[in-house]
Amino acid sequence: MEKNYSYAEFLKAVGKNGSSLQAEKLLNEIYMDLFLNHIHREQTKARLMDLIDNALDCRDEEAFQTYTERLLKLEISD
Repeated sequence: MEKNYSYAEFLKAVGKNGSSLQAEKLLNEIYMDLFLNHIHREQTKARLMDLIDNALDCRDEEAFQTYTERLLKLEISD
């Protein structure tokens, strides 16, 4: 899901024929990708928190451990 953008790629887009249209498109793509990644992470965190709460309510230690590990991995990758 995550796409890597390079500064060199951006500079090439800016330098083409003095037109900023290509650079603008690339920037819009980068911003959209960052926004969607942010939304996805936030939704995943909220879902994991709900699953953790449910595991606590049900006294399911195994599920609690699984979901808290996933949440920690997600937060570390931020």
